[in-house]
Amino acid sequence: MGFELDIFQDEQLEAEYIEWLVDEQSVDVRGHFEKLWEYYANPRMEIHGTGACERKINESGRCYVQAQEYGLPVRITGLVHSGQVGVFGARSAREVQRKEVVIENDIAWRINAAVDFLFGKPISFVSKSPDGQKSTEIGAILKALFAANGAIGFFQDMAVLGSVYGFVDCFVRPGEEIIERISSSSQTLSRCSRKAGPLEDVLQLTQTIGLELIEAPRALPVLDENDYKKTKYYVQHFYQKKNSLSKNVSRGSWLVSRFFGHGSRSTGHGVREVVEVTEITSASAYQRYENKQLVAETQLPWGFLPVVHIQNIAQPYYYEGLSDVEPLIPLQDELNTRLSDRASRITFQSFKMYLGKGIEGFEDKPISPGMMWYTDNPEATIEEFGGDAATPSESTHIAEIREALDKVSGVTPVVAGVLKNKLGNLTSAVALRLTLMGMLSRNERKRFTYSDGLKRICRMVLAILDTANIYKSSEVDREVDIVFPSPLPENMMEKLKEAQIKKELGVPTEQVLRELGYESS
Repeated sequence: MGFELDIFQDEQLEAEYIEWLVDEQSVDVRGHFEKLWEYYANPRMEIHGTGACERKINESGRCYVQAQEYGLPVRITGLVHSGQVGVFGARSAREVQRKEVVIENDIAWRINAAVDFLFGKPISFVSKSPDGQKSTEIGAILKALFAANGAIGFFQDMAVLGSVYGFVDCFVRPGEEIIERISSSSQTLSRCSRKAGPLEDVLQLTQTIGLELIEAPRALPVLDENDYKKTKYYVQHFYQKKNSLSKNVSRGSWLVSRFFGHGSRSTGHGVREVVEVTEITSASAYQRYENKQLVAETQLPWGFLPVVHIQNIAQPYYYEGLSDVEPLIPLQDELNTRLSDRASRITFQSFKMYLGKGIEGFEDKPISPGMMWYTDNPEATIEEFGGDAATPSESTHIAEIREALDKVSGVTPVVAGVLKNKLGNLTSAVALRLTLMGMLSRNERKRFTYSDGLKRICRMVLAILDTANIYKSSEVDREVDIVFPSPLPENMMEKLKEAQIKKELGVPTEQVLRELGYESS
């Protein structure tokens, strides 16, 4: 069966276009974004079997391949990679021996360090409601919301997905009880006569709201033709693993299972069942298809698309933001190539070798301290060759690649605590800020985009609670401020003196305590 889109009541939404998104566009989208994730995570896959590819890998003493081998030349890996499948779909190159493969993942630690700078410490949500009591209650509601969805782990996951893919989408999914309250209250009472419940009930219901982070490979947004900033429909297409086995496996489903299961093999009981899922969401309706058959649909009563789009770093005229991984890939490939070349050179030169001329049975002579050879041939010689030698140009080139990675990413080894000879430059807080200037400026850009997205999540959740008559709020009440703590180490005595001066100048006590990291009761 095809897509049945009557519930959306939009003549411009065509089933043929949705089928094109799901069948063709999703393949390109998934292929692009999964490469970014593989370069970040660098997963490895063990090789089993006796094929040409497996034999070549086993000859190197390692029975696995890594994702970043995709960017290494054939002369090193001995494998030819497919542009669609990647390193895990490689085939053996004829007459090319696999060399020493060295992968140093300089991308992952830079991404993780940037995430620690952005969300390494808990952030605070402050309501801007003019009503003091309501401001306190909204603060408690938002705290309960994010605590139920992972607390600081939610923000760190959001930052990781955004840094890798360039953007992250958050799908707000109210619990079943909230949806039931919306439908029942709209049928029995008028909006003006409804009354909200106590705060304890509000907090309990708020914790049933799910904040689902959508990974980029499954996102297929349908944007407004005249304004790329507006999303009319949000389409998700992905493969979901079921807790059941499929005994009758076609070749197509077996390939899907193998691809998404990273080479899981079939047993006598079959393979794990995988379902092709498509979700279509608008401001007024929602549909879910499994294997292109409609399994669920419903009307949405809150009047807005429950998806918040957050760009990692703003990029004009594109739905996607700027990824932190994509510009680092060519430099990462070059670094891995040079490290692999150096490893191959060391392998050949680390042991001294001897060429004996005119000595009978020299190939059977052991080499050890105190060993002597003799011969009657006056022209006999023993030549020594091999051994490690200094290669300053190679070391300089690798160092310059690392510096280029620092410049492009804005994340230097100092951020990760690797000081080396730079300790003398960090004698004051000002010197530390100057040393980390690139990282701090990039962090400020991300704070703007992520804080704007979190504010929209808060407004959306409060609007849903208001529609469900769980907690009443106005547009003014839904405005919040987000307080990020400083990522740099700070002198506590200096902070206390600064707080005391602010209090003497008339800054509210609650704000001073909040900046110090204390929550007002």
